[in-house]
Amino acid sequence: MRRADITPHVLIIVQNLPVPLDRRVWLECQALIARGYTVSVICPKGPGDPARQRIDGVDIYKYMPAPEARGLRGYVWEFAYSWVCTAWLSLAVWRRQPFEVIQACNPPDTFWLLALIWRSRGVRFIFDHHDLNPELFLSRFGAPKSIGQRLQYAGLKWLERRSFRTADRITSTNESYKAIAIRRGGRRPDHVTVVRSGPDTKQMRPIYPANPRPVDGINLAYLGIMGPQDGVDQVLLVMDELVHHRGLTQVSATLLGFGDCLEDLKRQSTALGLDDHVTFTGRVDRVAIAEHLSRTDIGLCPDLKTPLNDLSTMNKTMEYMAYGLPAVSFDLVETRVSGADTLLYVPSGDIGAFADAVEKLIADPVLRVQLGEKARERVSSQLDWRPQAEAYVGVFDLVSGFSQPGPAVPDDGTKPQSDAQGRRYVDLDDPAEFARFLRERRAQ
Repeated sequence: MRRADITPHVLIIVQNLPVPLDRRVWLECQALIARGYTVSVICPKGPGDPARQRIDGVDIYKYMPAPEARGLRGYVWEFAYSWVCTAWLSLAVWRRQPFEVIQACNPPDTFWLLALIWRSRGVRFIFDHHDLNPELFLSRFGAPKSIGQRLQYAGLKWLERRSFRTADRITSTNESYKAIAIRRGGRRPDHVTVVRSGPDTKQMRPIYPANPRPVDGINLAYLGIMGPQDGVDQVLLVMDELVHHRGLTQVSATLLGFGDCLEDLKRQSTALGLDDHVTFTGRVDRVAIAEHLSRTDIGLCPDLKTPLNDLSTMNKTMEYMAYGLPAVSFDLVETRVSGADTLLYVPSGDIGAFADAVEKLIADPVLRVQLGEKARERVSSQLDWRPQAEAYVGVFDLVSGFSQPGPAVPDDGTKPQSDAQGRRYVDLDDPAEFARFLRERRAQ
């Protein structure tokens, strides 16, 4: 066991997104730094990113991402390339300063082997369980039928099992994921800690937008990755129904994010005649997210009910809630856990019902205000990142033997009136003003 007075160095590995764009990983980094840990991250580059960065005390090592994967060979190449790049950079991190703990975030479930190699140097391994890769396979391709599909599915389950069993401890994003770590991974319940991806609601809160929506307009928003399993095409079908079949020409939609399907979605928007009503922003940072979600009227959760989506916590749901947004969602198990009665739920894939729910919110500003108020209250009182950060850092304290007093998310007790960009926060302690803002989405 490590002496409690020596600062441990944690290496975090993430392949799915760049850091700090990956909000969960960035909050984890900040929590560890606040409690006295030294933190390094290895991740792919985003557009325009340098190979090395130091941001808020976190050293970030980045590699050029592999070309977009297509087919089995493409995915194998992507995973192998990323694994080798990560292994090479882990040597660079070690030469600069040896690390005591590796945290690997999935997908993919391949970095257990790197952790196993580093174990010979006494490095402990924490598996941060973000995704269910076997369920992702089922969601994209259905139950395996051919020999090749069965082999692929069996391989994904084997890799997942190795990640579970190699880890000293596991952090899971919700109780559904924890149950799988116990059942499929054979882990004891006390070795798996639920760390939900809640927002830091002191930082993520409505601002008065610089460019509010038109007085007579209604703005819808989607925030997130645009991959095959994310259902963003459903947003375009809903917009087609609202604009072209119901005549709601005052409705616009802003789609924030990027992913494998972005160009296909742009082409679909054009084919549906929606280019005057739909805006694709591409990659957005926290500054842009605050502006867009503060002037949006309704959030959209178009993830279809699949084996993966049903059990996954959708970050966008809680981000909408943090900005006081009413939202419409297809009915998913874990989305109900997050949103409870602050969202409107409709059957998966029912475009008419989804459009009905959106139209109901458009026609009823009082309901929008009520749901927005309830959403903000729920996310700040029950889903906030602060208690999750304590649970998260507690896992590292247990594994490393390090212990330093103080909160994982520092709070000086002040209530700032504006954000780092000088934009005024909406006064959440003034119920009348908050309700007015939720109706109008603009400054007074």
